[in-house]
Amino acid sequence: MSFRAISVSIVLLAAGGTVLAAQQRYDILITGGTVVDGTGSPRFRADVGVRDGRIVFVTQGTVDPTGASRVIDAQGLVVAPGFIDLHAHLESLLRMRDMESHVRQGVTTAMGNPDGGGFYPIGVSLARADSALGANVGFFVGHNTIRRQVMGMADRAPSVTELGRMRAMVARGMGEGAFGLSTGLFYLPGTFAAQDEVVALARVAADSGGIYTSHLRKEGLGLLEGVSEALEVGRLSRIPVVLTHHKAVGQPMHGSSTKTLFMIDSARAAGTDVIADQYPYTATYTSLDVLVPTWAREGGDTAYARRAADPVLRDSIIKGTIFNLLNDRGGGDLRRVQLSLVPWQRDLEGKRLFDWVVERGLEPTMENGAEIVIEATLRGGVSAIYHVLDEEDVARIMRHPMVAHASDGRLSRPGEGHPHPRAYGTFPRVLGHYVRERQVLSLEGAVRKMTSLPAWRLGLTDRGRVAEGMVADLVIFDPATIADQGTFENPHQYPLGIPFVLVGGVPVVDRGTFTANRPGVVLRRPPGRRMASVGVPPGV
Repeated sequence: MSFRAISVSIVLLAAGGTVLAAQQRYDILITGGTVVDGTGSPRFRADVGVRDGRIVFVTQGTVDPTGASRVIDAQGLVVAPGFIDLHAHLESLLRMRDMESHVRQGVTTAMGNPDGGGFYPIGVSLARADSALGANVGFFVGHNTIRRQVMGMADRAPSVTELGRMRAMVARGMGEGAFGLSTGLFYLPGTFAAQDEVVALARVAADSGGIYTSHLRKEGLGLLEGVSEALEVGRLSRIPVVLTHHKAVGQPMHGSSTKTLFMIDSARAAGTDVIADQYPYTATYTSLDVLVPTWAREGGDTAYARRAADPVLRDSIIKGTIFNLLNDRGGGDLRRVQLSLVPWQRDLEGKRLFDWVVERGLEPTMENGAEIVIEATLRGGVSAIYHVLDEEDVARIMRHPMVAHASDGRLSRPGEGHPHPRAYGTFPRVLGHYVRERQVLSLEGAVRKMTSLPAWRLGLTDRGRVAEGMVADLVIFDPATIADQGTFENPHQYPLGIPFVLVGGVPVVDRGTFTANRPGVVLRRPPGRRMASVGVPPGV
C-alpha cells in the first residue's frame, strides 16, 4: 500500500470511520487498550496497528479486525512504548542473548558499557552481538576500559602520546556506532584520571554527536564535588550529560539530593544539557573492592598483594577500609553489606558481611570486617549489595522531571549468583510500588521517564512513543497488578502484570509466556552531529 493510502485510512480512523481489510493489512491489531504514549500526555483509549515492525496507526475510531493477521485484546491494559534502559550491564550478552531478565520487565532497548567499563573495540563486539537478541542494545565507549588498555593501572596523568591514543580510541568507537563516552571515576583506573583528561576524551565524543554518562567520582562523602565535576565536564566539552544511577550514598549524605537536584536545575539554566537516571531501590550494588582505599590498589593485583603483606601498609589499608564501612558503603553496620557473588564459597551468597565474620569465629567489629574485605579482594573479589540509601532521597530524585528510570542491572538467570533485585524488577517496581501504591509519580509521568526521555537523550527519534511511524517496540501491562517480585532475600523472580512485550512488532513475551522470538538488533548512534545545547524533551 502506498503512503498516501495509509494516510487516507488514518484520516478515516481519526474521524471514527472503519478501516476494512481491503483498505489496509496489518500484522497485529491491539484493540481496546489504554494508550500511555510516552510523552507525559494524558492516557486515552485507542487501537494500535502494527505492520512490518512499525506502528501504522493509533486511533480512537473503529477498526475492522479482519485486516489483521493477529488481534491482541488489551481491554483493561495499558499500551505503552517499550522501556529504554539507559544503564544496563550487558557483559554476559553473548551467553544470554534472550535477555529474559530485562525483557520480562518491558525493556525493549538496553544500553551497555556503563560506568566506564565494558568491551573494546566496539565494532568487533557489535558485529558478534548483532543477531538473535531478545531486545535491542546500544553501547558506550568505556573510559576505564581504554585507559586500562593504554596505561594499565597507573596512578598518573597520561603522556601526550597516551592521551592521543585514548582520544583515537574514543573516535574509533564513536565511528563504529557508540552513543557516547561513559566514565566510572569511582572505579579503577578511572579514579586516577584528572578532570582535564576526561574533558579531552568527552570532546571527542561530543564532536561525533555523542553524550557523556558518568558514575560520579564520589556518591557518598564528596557527592557534591562529584556532581560539580560531571557538570563541569559537560560545560567544558559542550556535551549532553547523564548523571547515572544518581543517589546519595551513606547516612552522612542522606538528604543531599535537595542540593544535587538544585545543581542540575542551575546547570541547565546556565546552558549545560544534563539529566540523571535512577533505579528505584534503597540499596546499591558493586564490588567489595570499593571499600579498600584506591591508593592500595594502584598498579594492579600484584602491587596490592605486596602492600597488604606489609604490616605498616596493611594497617593503613584497614583504617581506610573501616572509614568506608563507617561512612559510605557500610553505615557502621556489617549487616548493611550483603554478599552477592562469592565464587569460592557460594553458600555465603545472600548473607551479610556480619555473618561471614561470625562464621570465622570473630567478633563482628569494623576491624574484623575490614580484614575479611581485604582477604576477599586478595582472592579475586566479591560482589555485594549495600543497604545505604534513604527512601526520601529515592522518592525526591524520582520526582524530578529530568530524571529517567534505569536499572543498573545485570543480565541474570535464576540460580546464578544472588543479584540485586533491580536485575528483574526495576521498571515494574516503579509502576507498581511508586505509581500505584505510593503515588510518587503519575502513570503518564513514570512511563515518560522510561521511554521518550531516554530516547530523546540518546537521539532515538523513532522510539519511545506510541505514534504513527514509530518502531513497534511496545509493552502491554496491567496497571492494577504490575509489580516486581524479586526481593533482596530472593531476587530471582520475574515480575507480574506484563502479558505482552513486542520488539520491532514481534512478541517476545506473549500472554505472559517468554517466546523463542529474538528480533532485537544492535542500535548504532544516529548519524550526524547533534549540538550540545540545552534541549527540552517531551513532557517538559
